[in-house]
Amino acid sequence: MAGSTKRGRNYRAKMKDADLKPATIGVPDVNTPGCAEQLAREIELVNADADSQRVMEEMLALADFSDWK
Repeated sequence: MAGSTKRGRNYRAKMKDADLKPATIGVPDVNTPGCAEQLAREIELVNADADSQRVMEEMLALADFSDWK
């Protein structure tokens, strides 16, 4: 058995023992034409929304950045 195959099996077994399940997350392809423009439009919508601003302010008030470098 190849070393990488064995390492993969060991990793999956370790994750299963820890009650963790692998998940695949889809993300936008930033190289797609128009992606940057779409992202800019969506950012503007979020920034213009009063509820989004309130939530961000509340999150920042609760955040602890003391150990950031």
